[in-house]
Amino acid sequence: MALTTLMQGPLPVTAPLVLNPLMAKIAEAAGFSAGYLGGGATGYQKVSLEANLNLTEMCQTALDIRAVSSLPLILDGACGYGDPMHMHRTIGMSEAAGFAAIEIEDQLVPKRAHHHIGIEHMIPLELMAAKVKEAVAARRDPDFLIIARTNAMRASTIDDALRRGEAYRKAGADVLLLSMAHTPEQLHAIAERLGGPLMYLTSRGGLAGLGMTLRELGRLGYRIVADPQTPLLAAYAAWKKVYQDLADGFGAPSRAKPDWGPTEKDMLVTIELEKLLAVERATVEKGRG
Repeated sequence: MALTTLMQGPLPVTAPLVLNPLMAKIAEAAGFSAGYLGGGATGYQKVSLEANLNLTEMCQTALDIRAVSSLPLILDGACGYGDPMHMHRTIGMSEAAGFAAIEIEDQLVPKRAHHHIGIEHMIPLELMAAKVKEAVAARRDPDFLIIARTNAMRASTIDDALRRGEAYRKAGADVLLLSMAHTPEQLHAIAERLGGPLMYLTSRGGLAGLGMTLRELGRLGYRIVADPQTPLLAAYAAWKKVYQDLADGFGAPSRAKPDWGPTEKDMLVTIELEKLLAVERATVEKGRG
């Protein structure tokens, strides 16, 4: 189902971070209707930063995911990988890779590492509006969403962020995202001034601790709620522990052998091994297995 259609539902579309095909399949099996390919998390996964990524590798990830999953994907497109002119190739490649939406922010190109310690490098409102306008003009699929993001909530003031949001919507953005808004008061103020459709990027743990439900956010006009970090942080903690445990004699000191069998069986269900075996039984492995 198209993301634009899903957004018409009674609750906001929830999109957890997905970084590869296996994560997308797990998210899909859990009942999520969309996924978020985050730039920050993708950079961390590559032991680098979003600032070092390029459009081609993000599109390749989408192709890998879309090859096995129909989950609509939202691309965290950083700063759109260029100026207004560059938006035409950015949007063309994003559509061709199968993304359902792209999120573009009003930061300097190329991004700098200092973004990660709260030092933002905002571009002029007029330049970002021009990027949004060209992104809309480059779109061929009417269901492909242009999400305009501003980091002005942290870089300057909420008033500046709201002013930018108004300008980006006037330029043609389908959805607005005012990043770094993490209190009910801020989220209400944004909705009252800008109206929907809006997108909300959660902090770690999704909506835990926010004091608002999906239904409440939906009533305010938030039609997409994405979690850009939690799955990677959870995976990192699990990976670190298992490597530390194995490093202690490669498991020899443990009296009991861990039973990974059920986990492996579950994973093989997720990757649909049986479906592939069935094809071979009917063709190149007739009468076997």
